[in-house]
Amino acid sequence: MPEKDNTKLRLPQLIAIRLRDKIAQEKLIPGDKLPTEPSLIAEMGVSRTVLREAIATLKAEGLVEAKQGVGVFVSSPKTETVASLAQGEMTLTAIIETIEIRIALEIESIALAISRSSLAQEAEIYRCFDLLERQLKNQQNAEKEDYDFHHAIASASNNQHFVDLLSILAKRSIPRTRLHDEANLIQKPGLEKILIEEHKAIIDAYAEKDIDAARKAMRAHLTNGLGRYRELIREIDRGHS
Repeated sequence: MPEKDNTKLRLPQLIAIRLRDKIAQEKLIPGDKLPTEPSLIAEMGVSRTVLREAIATLKAEGLVEAKQGVGVFVSSPKTETVASLAQGEMTLTAIIETIEIRIALEIESIALAISRSSLAQEAEIYRCFDLLERQLKNQQNAEKEDYDFHHAIASASNNQHFVDLLSILAKRSIPRTRLHDEANLIQKPGLEKILIEEHKAIIDAYAEKDIDAARKAMRAHLTNGLGRYRELIREIDRGHS
């Protein structure tokens, strides 16, 4: 198994990891203020631009929030937002938007998995890919195996929020088989091969510990999936018109 190469991480990502560790090690709680920007620049030994990009990453994760003219503070968990996402009305537009959120989530998830995963987590990712590939080659329904593969990657990020959010987002997505049934369509010929190739690009980049390639492969897979999802919805709309 290839060894981790943290030198492939971009500097802002490394600083984001150091900031997460700082928050955990110093046992900072929601409402606690982080050191000033000049202090963090000196402590981390980076430029203002790099530090701000790292903090932006933590803000996107909901770990910190910035108050104009005051500073950066550890955030409270956004439980109400997550609950509303889990229980919101599942209109087709909402589902499309949910998948778009999942794209952003999983691109970062694979990057973190590459830099943080344990040997056991690596083995689980490979196991899930093997099961997924086998199902697809046998032209069997592989939606569970597909989800398990993505879930294994989220787990390997070692950030429980990624796992929780992926679970919520996946539950809000209508399965492809149900959409095919509603559109009275037979699954696109050759789709299994396409899905194998897309997932293989992800697993190959993961095996090489190539974060840029992994992000690109994950984005391509999920963006292509979003396109296939939209096409099914158009077919359903045409059938209802």
